[in-house]
Amino acid sequence: MIIVYHSQNKVKKVVSANNEIVSFNKKDTISSVLINLALIHQQSKIVWCDLSCENYLNLEAITDAFHHNKMMLSYNLGNNFLDRKIGYIDKSAFIVINKKVTYPTWQMSSLAGAIHAEVLLSVKEKIKLDSNFDYYLTSLAKVCMPLGLLCYSEPKLLVKNDLIFAIKPSNLLLFKFVKQHYRTRWIFLLFLNLMIYELKFPFFALVYSIFFKNRNNSNIDIDEIKVHSALKVIDSGTIDVIIPTIGRKKYLYDVLIDLSHQTILPECVIIVEQNPEINSTSELDYITKEKWPFEIKHIFTHQMGACNARNVALSQVKSEWVFLNDDDNRFGPDLLKDVLVNLEKFGIKTLSTSYIQPHEKKRNIRINQSSMFGSGNSFIHSSILNKVKFNGKFEFGYGEDSDFGMQMRNQGYDILYFPNPEIVHLKAPSGGFRIKPKLGWSNDRIIPKPSPTIMLYKILHETTEQRNGYKTILFFKYYTKQSIKNPIKYFLNFNKEWKQSYYWANKLIQNS
Repeated sequence: MIIVYHSQNKVKKVVSANNEIVSFNKKDTISSVLINLALIHQQSKIVWCDLSCENYLNLEAITDAFHHNKMMLSYNLGNNFLDRKIGYIDKSAFIVINKKVTYPTWQMSSLAGAIHAEVLLSVKEKIKLDSNFDYYLTSLAKVCMPLGLLCYSEPKLLVKNDLIFAIKPSNLLLFKFVKQHYRTRWIFLLFLNLMIYELKFPFFALVYSIFFKNRNNSNIDIDEIKVHSALKVIDSGTIDVIIPTIGRKKYLYDVLIDLSHQTILPECVIIVEQNPEINSTSELDYITKEKWPFEIKHIFTHQMGACNARNVALSQVKSEWVFLNDDDNRFGPDLLKDVLVNLEKFGIKTLSTSYIQPHEKKRNIRINQSSMFGSGNSFIHSSILNKVKFNGKFEFGYGEDSDFGMQMRNQGYDILYFPNPEIVHLKAPSGGFRIKPKLGWSNDRIIPKPSPTIMLYKILHETTEQRNGYKTILFFKYYTKQSIKNPIKYFLNFNKEWKQSYYWANKLIQNS
């Protein structure tokens, strides 16, 4: 381990883990020093720390938290380098950071952090060695996170993690960053949002940013960096499977057949069958008529709702792991075996697989941190289940999957996406809601836009800037899909629909 102490954008000293002095070029930028150290110490972790935090740097915690080489960690309790305004053009789960737990994000800090030399060597000469160290770190993480670099805000880096170092936001750096890491159109949308919601006109920053090239086409390859986590996350390796179902007898049977062919069999399959008709009984006769190589817990209920069904099923889980499955999935015989291998290899407690429909082509072919979570293609360590549940406020709407994922992230559990093994989602035409639920806003004269449950998610998990950025995009997208063509009338009507959605979302929050 090599530790770089810096102050005011200059390296002040470099030492080894044994506190031995390491030589460096004092004229180099901090990012240049890191690259040069990586060239010399190619099997080492490279740690950086602001000189003012030297006495608080927790080297033991770095060793524990940095459990494989394909990681990048940093921490700063204060405001992030790019400030809240980045939310206007980025609505991902990586913007609002829970600083109390290990949280996935590309928003890095120069205050304290760590990266392996292998990663630095992979980006050498492909990412400019910016003189602004915060900019360089954040750029490196933003470019490499989709490529498979696992990036985290890690409070354990500092023994005393209540230190707040304020960073003065800069529109010049913000627009430059957006131009270099997003599509060009986003700098204009950022400018428009700042005009609309903050009455600011950063015209110079907009023009300044146009001359910078995008950094996402730099042919960076970090696939050669091997991952072998030092964490032990698998003990018994047992798996329970939960499946909520309604009206999909044939498709569910195929799912059970796929499970029965697994090279590692599940311990128990928990099926929650829903049918709102009062005098109805179960149609799943094959559960008892046929022999299965695992236990099946069959729960029949007249209560509708996927959130309730999944929570009921999760309450019955006894195994070490749970597979959140759906009643119209298909998968190969090595699914459970391959998932356990991936969980152990990466030392993680949550995982989502590829989840494509039969006619779709898989686009995301790299293992990376996912901003999404799927309730039909995910695996979770059962120890997490007493900390999270599907929020009933989303029942019969949209967003319960994303909300569940955010609950896990806010408890310190990252969600990794794996392109293989894959689950095919048939999107079966049968099933669904046989009796359309009566929602509070169903008879409103003003139809809420977006759906109140989508707005609920945005209130619970996004910043004001993220909501406003979404509002701007929705305003333009929705115009072509509705009947009001007078721009002024459309603007007035859109605002009414937005306020109506906000009203119902807050009603859902209050009705706990």
